[in-house]
Amino acid sequence: MLSIGDKVVYPMHGAGIINGIEDCEIMGENRSYYVLKMPLGSMKVMIPIDNVANIGLRDVIPQGEVGKVKVILQGVPEQLAGSWNKRFNANLLQIKTGDICNVAAVVRNLILQDRSKKISTGERRLLDIAKQILVSELVFACDKEPEAVETWMYDLLDKNTPGD
Repeated sequence: MLSIGDKVVYPMHGAGIINGIEDCEIMGENRSYYVLKMPLGSMKVMIPIDNVANIGLRDVIPQGEVGKVKVILQGVPEQLAGSWNKRFNANLLQIKTGDICNVAAVVRNLILQDRSKKISTGERRLLDIAKQILVSELVFACDKEPEAVETWMYDLLDKNTPGD
C-alpha cells in the first residue's frame, strides 16, 4: 500500500507524488483512487488503488541508481533497422516497460539519431514523451530542478558521439 507523499512512476506518464486518496463513483461503481500530482505539466492523475499492480506503478529509483542511467546515456547507441514505424513501435515497447534504463536508452538513441539523420515527426513526439518520463523521475531521484536534470542529460549526450 502506498502512502500520501510517496514518489512514484506511472509508466508512459512519468514520476509524481501521491497527493491524496479519493473515493469516487464512476459508472455506478465506487472505487478508491490515488491522486497523483505530476510536477511536469502540472497534471493530476487518478489511479484505481486496486489496479496499481496491473499498471506498473512503482517507486522512484533511489539516488544510488542514477549511475545506471548515466551509463546508459553514455553508452553506444543502438541503431534499430527498418522503417521509422518499426523503430517507433520498438521504442514505444521499451518505454511501456516503465524501466528507467529502457527509457534512457530510447532517449539516447533518438537524440543521437536525430543529430546524424533527422527523425520522423512520430519519433520526435515519442522522444518528447520519453524525455518527460526520464526527466520527471530524475528530478525526484536527484532532488534537482528539471532544467538541471536536462542540462546534465544533454551534457552526457553531447560527449556521446558514435564512433568514438
